[in-house]
Amino acid sequence: MTRCTATILAALVLAAHPAAAGKPQADVPTVARAAVAAVDRFFAALSAGDIDRAAAELDPQVIILEGGGAERSAAEYLGGHAKSDAEFLKTAKHQPGHRIARASGDLAWVASDNDMVIQQDGKPVTIASAETMVLRRTDSGWKIVHIHWSSRTRKQ
Repeated sequence: MTRCTATILAALVLAAHPAAAGKPQADVPTVARAAVAAVDRFFAALSAGDIDRAAAELDPQVIILEGGGAERSAAEYLGGHAKSDAEFLKTAKHQPGHRIARASGDLAWVASDNDMVIQQDGKPVTIASAETMVLRRTDSGWKIVHIHWSSRTRKQ
């Protein structure tokens, strides 16, 4: 998989948060809502092209896994790949799926699956995406410490 393809696939996953379309949280207990809010702020910032605001939601040592590759810090992601993700989000249509989140002590995880519709060669293409984010509670709130994105094209 090329780096460009991996970038697009990561953007697809990022763009598909249920909160982006106003969908109610399907399986999010009260204890996990603040962590989910951090994930949603990260997505909203990227969607707006506000890389600095997205950075505020990431732990400096975040690990991002997608497309068989890894970015091993917030600086690495924000200095390159995040810009491509933000650009891509402008053209993708979000179709939120299921979301589940849990928190215990200072750790939380948020898992989402969604569909994204993009135009490719003048035709709509639906991409199924899945995302898991792990967060750690800090003195300044929940910070994303790990992201795993995966996606595949749905058969039409």
